[in-house]
Amino acid sequence: MGAGHSHTPGDTEHSRMIPRMILAAGILATFFAVELTTSLLINSIALLADAGHMLTDVVAVFMGLTAVVLARRGSSSPSRTFGWHRAEVFTAVANAVLLVGVALFILVEAIDRLGGAPEVPGVPMIVVALAGVAANFAVAMLLRSHSEASLAVRGAYMEVVADTVGSIGVLIAGIVTVTTHWPYADVVVAVLVALWVLPRAIALARAALRILSESSPAHVDVEALRSALGAVDGVTDVHDLHVWTLSPGKDMATAHLTSERDSALVLRDARGVFAAHGLDHATVQIDCPGGHCEETF
Repeated sequence: MGAGHSHTPGDTEHSRMIPRMILAAGILATFFAVELTTSLLINSIALLADAGHMLTDVVAVFMGLTAVVLARRGSSSPSRTFGWHRAEVFTAVANAVLLVGVALFILVEAIDRLGGAPEVPGVPMIVVALAGVAANFAVAMLLRSHSEASLAVRGAYMEVVADTVGSIGVLIAGIVTVTTHWPYADVVVAVLVALWVLPRAIALARAALRILSESSPAHVDVEALRSALGAVDGVTDVHDLHVWTLSPGKDMATAHLTSERDSALVLRDARGVFAAHGLDHATVQIDCPGGHCEETF
């Protein structure tokens, strides 16, 4: 059953998304080189933490771009009838793992510095942090409009937003260092940035793993759907009902309905039920009582 609708971004959406992601990757890669070089020169762990997050931004956008291109390309292979739609989900998992790894590394490094934080010049931190805020803001604006249509893009967008917070933290650390000469401002900000990123990375991983495990979409009430299908005129039994997400925005469903009523009429009413629950891509099998006939749509 279904009208052939797709909830993945269409060709027009992809056409707009791809050049924006390429531009975003270029901006992030350029600034990552600047931030990493500066952090090593002045021995700033807060700046190094932000550079690490900036690196994950670059990787996230690159992998997201790859996933979007693959999803657009599709596949004509008989062994891959769904194409490459799951590519962006695997990308989101990789992004989350990378984020967690960077955050944990920064936390360990910050703990090591608690006994004696090195003196870090504040002015370079302020200058680079301001540039980082500007770069992240520009990239966030490029990705924001597409972040709900693709999990891969959403992962990249979340990392950029998190890194913006990190750049603001570095800016604050630089100001505190210049005005008070407190040596631990750099370490404290690094820890706060890492703690800011961790829960968001875990949330992204959970969203992706929910899809990979083929759990029912959180916004679909499966029991209510089952009851609504059972209430269709002529339907005496609903079984083998499955609802899952292929990729963000593309929810799928299958169901067997037992009915003595005309199959075309049952199919029409069942289509309306699925549509009411946001499921336009569903397969329905109509079974006759006693198993003497069956029709699939």
